[in-house]
Amino acid sequence: MSTNDEIDESIRAELTRLRDSIDNIDAAVVHMLAERFKCTQQVGYLKAEHKLPPADPAREARQIKRLRDLAESAKLDPAFAEKLLNFIIAEVIRHHETIARS
Repeated sequence: MSTNDEIDESIRAELTRLRDSIDNIDAAVVHMLAERFKCTQQVGYLKAEHKLPPADPAREARQIKRLRDLAESAKLDPAFAEKLLNFIIAEVIRHHETIARS
């Protein structure tokens, strides 16, 4: 197996280019999630103000189906996309419950 010292300079440059792209994408994902949570926080306050339940299982099911379809068309594993959305939904519900208690 090669060590970093043995990696050809053109391969090292390509790895750096790809990793820089990955880092940029990761930053964009974090910023998009932050924006998403700002919106869901507003939903949480609206729900709390009107005594609506923190969770909306029908909407969640529609969103999961929608995201699975988007993932499939993007050539991303729909099961992975669903797991990710379920994780996000659980966090949103937790935030909504905290808002409702305050």
